[in-house]
Amino acid sequence: MHRLRPVLLGSVLAIACASQAYQSPDLSGIPLFPADNPWHFDISNFPVHPNSANLVNSVGTSTGLHPDFGTVYDGAPMGIPYIVVGSGQPKLPVAFDYADESDPGPYPAPLDAPIEGGSASTGDRHVIVVDSSSALLYEMWDSHPLANSWQAGSGAKFDLASNTLRPETWTSADAAGLPILPGLVRYDEIRRGVIDHAIRMTVSTSRKSYLWPARHQAGSTSSLNAPAMGERFRLKASFDTTGYPATAKVVIAAMKKYGLIVADNGSNWYISGAPDERFSDDELNALKGIKGRDFEAVLTVDSLGNPLLPGKTGIVPRGSRALRNLLGGPTHDVLGRGSSITTGLDKGGKLYLPVGRTTGSAK
Repeated sequence: MHRLRPVLLGSVLAIACASQAYQSPDLSGIPLFPADNPWHFDISNFPVHPNSANLVNSVGTSTGLHPDFGTVYDGAPMGIPYIVVGSGQPKLPVAFDYADESDPGPYPAPLDAPIEGGSASTGDRHVIVVDSSSALLYEMWDSHPLANSWQAGSGAKFDLASNTLRPETWTSADAAGLPILPGLVRYDEIRRGVIDHAIRMTVSTSRKSYLWPARHQAGSTSSLNAPAMGERFRLKASFDTTGYPATAKVVIAAMKKYGLIVADNGSNWYISGAPDERFSDDELNALKGIKGRDFEAVLTVDSLGNPLLPGKTGIVPRGSRALRNLLGGPTHDVLGRGSSITTGLDKGGKLYLPVGRTTGSAK
């Protein structure tokens, strides 16, 4: 859902930003959530989902991976931009269309903050702001600057030092109710040669449910063959990187270790990143040679519906403090009251429960 609204003060600066080269801020000194946050889960040894073939087929076995970021496209920086501000940045009021599932303002978003797609975009118009003084992340969807405030579809705040999740069934600036920034491929990561997190991806058809750590669904089908919000895909360990350029190899390594996480509806196998004039579009475009068949869906919950934890085996006690801390809320949030539960068997014959709530409004 996208609405066009008048863009008043700040529009001239926003247009100028869209037409100029853009460099994403270096976030190497700002931890994006704790090391044990699910965005940083090493899923390289997680079991293959028993329904992997159908889930991959739903997204497209012969469809190529598409890096939805780079330098410039259609006159605007290509990707989802973000800025870093300090304690001196004034906070502005924000009016949200989905106020009941948004964290209220004010937000420290200057009126000339870069907007995804540029000031004239009719797309998702994400605005992302990191407050380095408070380690808080502010994200807005369908963002429009007005005279002295913002109008947006939805918005969310995240404590970068915490694993706390959104309230159950709440959206964020993304359909899955997840933060966007930790799933973006950034230039500073490519320069260092390491991406240490899962990568945000979109699918055209998602299931009417969500899997932990996602908190919200925006699906159009009840078919178990379609991925839910929060579904994880992993590039097969056997994928041969021979001939791929250095930039692509960094992304490939991350997709093998941390995987992709379904976070919104959009084009199939589109992966997200932040724009930067220093990217090599040619090297990024080499990723288009990777096809859906090169991925596998990954099982992310154990036999009780609890999340699988990297390096752990067996079932984590449902009432344990460690699990509560990891989940960012009560254990029942993993299954969710009124969950749609389907049983199956993994390769070892062990019972598992792929779960996901089927309630919540679709963004």
